[in-house]
Amino acid sequence: MIDQATIDRILDAAQIVDVVSEFVTLRRRGVNYIGLCPFHNEKTPSFSVSPSKGLCKCFSCGKGGNVVHFIMEHEQLSYYEALKWLANKYHIEVKERELTDEEKQAHSLRESLFVVNQFASEYFQDILYNHIDGQRIGMTYLRSRGFRDDIIKKFQLGYSTDSHDALARTAKQKGYQEEFLVKTGLCYRKDDGSLRDRFWGRVIFPVHTLSGKVVAFGGRVLSAATKNVQMKYVNSPESEIYHKSRELYGIYFAKQAIVRQDRCFLVEGYTDVISMHQSGIENVVASSGTALTSDQIRLIHRFTNNITVLYDGDGAGIKASIRGIDMLLEEGMNIKVCLLPDGDDPDSFARKHNATDYQTYINEHEVDFIRFKTNLLMEEAGKDPIKRASLISSIVKSISVIPDSIVRSVYTRECSQLLQMEEKILIEAVNKLIEQAQENKYKEIQRKQRQATQDAQPAPPTTYPEAQPTEIPIPDETQLPPAPLETAAEYIPPTAEQPAGQPASTPVPTDNYLSYIPLEGNEQKLFYKKEQLLLQMIVRYGEKVMCYFEDENGEEQPLTVIECISSSLKEDELQFHYPLDRRILKEAENHLHDEGFVSERYFLTHPDPEISKQAAELASDRYQLSKYHSKGQAIITDEERLYELVPRLLIDFKLSIVEEEMKHTLQALANPDIYNNPEKCQEIMQHYKELQKIQIPMAQKAGDRVILR
Repeated sequence: MIDQATIDRILDAAQIVDVVSEFVTLRRRGVNYIGLCPFHNEKTPSFSVSPSKGLCKCFSCGKGGNVVHFIMEHEQLSYYEALKWLANKYHIEVKERELTDEEKQAHSLRESLFVVNQFASEYFQDILYNHIDGQRIGMTYLRSRGFRDDIIKKFQLGYSTDSHDALARTAKQKGYQEEFLVKTGLCYRKDDGSLRDRFWGRVIFPVHTLSGKVVAFGGRVLSAATKNVQMKYVNSPESEIYHKSRELYGIYFAKQAIVRQDRCFLVEGYTDVISMHQSGIENVVASSGTALTSDQIRLIHRFTNNITVLYDGDGAGIKASIRGIDMLLEEGMNIKVCLLPDGDDPDSFARKHNATDYQTYINEHEVDFIRFKTNLLMEEAGKDPIKRASLISSIVKSISVIPDSIVRSVYTRECSQLLQMEEKILIEAVNKLIEQAQENKYKEIQRKQRQATQDAQPAPPTTYPEAQPTEIPIPDETQLPPAPLETAAEYIPPTAEQPAGQPASTPVPTDNYLSYIPLEGNEQKLFYKKEQLLLQMIVRYGEKVMCYFEDENGEEQPLTVIECISSSLKEDELQFHYPLDRRILKEAENHLHDEGFVSERYFLTHPDPEISKQAAELASDRYQLSKYHSKGQAIITDEERLYELVPRLLIDFKLSIVEEEMKHTLQALANPDIYNNPEKCQEIMQHYKELQKIQIPMAQKAGDRVILR
């Protein structure tokens, strides 16, 4: 953790115009600056930077925030990594909390391995450029593949001579420990205890982490220089810093292009990525010949929902496409598949075409996965009814793993048309597979929980009677996939923390906030907009005094915006609907009377990136009240009329959220499971009556008429 004092120093030093200017060409427009948005392609500048507020925002795609959020988004770094990036730029020493001895040891080991890998990368590059074999063999091979010198340098390609221990000897001469050479996988020990290089006689492809550190290597054998070697490629083994299932080759060089294009191309090998970069297509990564994993998919998903899988046009490429599809679907990706012409792979095709032609081919030949899989398997099945049934089962299985129920429905309808089958039959098949998957997951959860319970308890004495089996609750961190058909409310009303589709019987930790309103999908609702405007008042003007009141002793006391909103909500036993909004209000209450507390400053520099991001959004002009003019036509600012704005927003919010809550409470009463349970039905009816009691006086204050039910 970075201490708050250091965070404050970083934010004080980091000027947003100075930082953004490193990545965007800005020109002044009034008191602000404007440029082309770095997060999406545009021709008309819509990216605005406000030096006075310390905020930036694209009014086209909506991305922006303070200087830390800009670096997080642009460089795809975590909150603390972005702070360190800024600290390094402004030469600020970062002081972090004291680590435990175990943490220090683990951190030291990881850092040592990264240092050794960096040395090896520079060593391999030096051999490629300055050694006679590097120039004669390594560079000749790379240029024969059509790689330009700037691309070779960009990807830090290198070469290792055919000497079996050249790297080991050089490393030891420079003081690097043998232990780390072995742990990184750069070397391994022979039976006699001596070190042997793993990558001798090969062209070297360094693998970079998301932040650009060299985490591993791949080496391609050159038959002209290396004989009697069977494996074409050798890769670094797993280590404390390298897990091949979590890394994607080229992600460091592709991340910004993926965000900008909102699309990622997935290929198979190192040279595919390099050739496509050289042709001008940079939003491309490779699984490095390994089977695609969930961790790799989630890494892509951080930057985009859209992925196009590029494979060779031969049978192996087609089968490889099929194998990875279900995993991509399960992670909620939008998938297309593009098969290149026979005889071409992404590398060779890129060498024959420029970026425009390549993109045109992909756009014309990429196929949605349903059509791709259906057409491919239909061709294989022919008129054989058994194979056709197997084909349908395979497609239905793919559809069933899609987490979004709307997307599942669309694909089911399209599949029905392609296969000329009744949609009802396919829906039943999909729902059956979903139910089966839920049941299997539930049983697995029960088994693990039961095992954990047994492990945590000592074995009872033999004199004890045999224990009766008990129902094991599902732990709250486990989320089951949504059921195919969902009712308006489950037996137990969902809380604001309960994800949509999660069975209501699952115990969910709460902060004493109970609501029948779903947590998601409320962006167009009135209460959502009013809640955001109230939160904006807290962030922008929370510590400001909006009016004065007389206490019990008849003395005038100031009333701040935070105190007004907090006390007003508590008076009617209401809260903000969203957990993050409740957290912000709670922290505002706790820190209001801290010395020097300024709400906007406090939340913009908050160590929790979710809070600081929300604060940056609220401090910008996304949620803007209408302009107000006095009789003399002079503009009156929001701060000058807080005494009027805040109470009005509070009444509007309360009325709208109570009305929405009443609507969803009535829907819950219509649920047969609740209707047939007198006790539960009475409980929910009582909740509805309490809402009515709250609504009536508020409506009277607002001058509204309410029809009593």
